[in-house]
Amino acid sequence: MVKVGGDPVPQNVARRLREGMAHGVLSFPLTAFHDDGTLDPDGCRAHVAGRLAAGPGALFPACGTGEFFSLDEEEYRSVVTLAVEEAAGRVPVVAGTGYGWAQAARFARIAEQAGADALLVLPHYLTDAPQDGLAAQLERLAARTRLPLITYQRGQVAYGVETLRRIARIPNVIGLKDGHSDLDRLQRLTLTAPDGFLFFNGAATAEIQARAYAAVGVPAYSSAVHAFAPEIAGAFFTALRDDDGETADKLLRAFYVPFVELRDRAPGYAVSLVKAAARLRGQRVGPVRAPLTDPAPADLADLKALLAAGLDLVGASL
Repeated sequence: MVKVGGDPVPQNVARRLREGMAHGVLSFPLTAFHDDGTLDPDGCRAHVAGRLAAGPGALFPACGTGEFFSLDEEEYRSVVTLAVEEAAGRVPVVAGTGYGWAQAARFARIAEQAGADALLVLPHYLTDAPQDGLAAQLERLAARTRLPLITYQRGQVAYGVETLRRIARIPNVIGLKDGHSDLDRLQRLTLTAPDGFLFFNGAATAEIQARAYAAVGVPAYSSAVHAFAPEIAGAFFTALRDDDGETADKLLRAFYVPFVELRDRAPGYAVSLVKAAARLRGQRVGPVRAPLTDPAPADLADLKALLAAGLDLVGASL
C-alpha cells in the first residue's frame, strides 16, 4: 500500500498547519465501532471523508475524541492509515499518541508507517510528575520518532515557562495544545515561545473560550462540534474570522452554552455526546467503548432537540 503524506520536516508541517488553521477549524474525527465494540473501518472511513468534505484546517485522528485510550495498536494502525488515505495530502494528518514515552514511541512508529504528518502527544498515564520529568518524557519520545510533535497540556501535564523554553528547543517539537484554560499561564507561555512555535486551544468545547484564547495569541482551536455539525462549527469559525460578534454570540447562547451544560451532566459526555449527535445525523459511528457510556435516554432527547435548533440557526437540518 502506498502511503500518502508523512512529511517529516517540522518546519514544513508547521507551515501547513498554520495555513490550515487560518481557513478552518481543527477536526478531531470519531472512531467508529460496531455494536459489539469491534472496530468498524468502513464507518471510520465514511466519517473521515465527511469531515474532510467540510473543509477543516487539519485532521487529528485517534486522539481524545477518537477514543485513542481504547484502541489497540492494530486498530490504531487502521484508523491512522485510513485517515491518511482519505486526506490524500490535502490537509495535515496529526495522529494521537500517549501513555508513557516507551508506549508512545510504539504508537509513533505505527503512525510513521501509516504516513501521518505529525503527532499529538496526549498526557501520560496516571501519575503526577515534576517539570524536569515532563520535559524528559517529551525528549525521550522525540528522540524515537522522525515525526513533528505537538504536546498537549491537560490533566496532570502543565508546563512552566522554563520547561516551555526547554521543550521548544527539541528540534521536532513544533507546538503546544492547551486544555487547562489558565489564560494567565498560557499568556506567559506564548510570550516565552520562539517565533513560529504553534499554540492551539484544546479546551473542551473550545468555541466557548475561543475569543478569550485569541486575545492571548491563540486563535486556532479544535472543534468536537465539527465531528457532527460542521455547519454550526463552520458558521462560528466564519463569524470569529469576520469579527461578526452578533452571529458568534447568537450561536454561543442558543447552541454552545446549552451543549456545554448538557455535556457537564455526566463524566465522559465530552465524547459520548459527540458520538450520539453524529448518530443522530445518520453517521455510522456506533457506540462509545467502555469505560465511556452512551447518553441516558433523557439526555439523548435533549441533545436531539438542541442539535435541531442549532442546525436551524445556520439553515441546516437533521
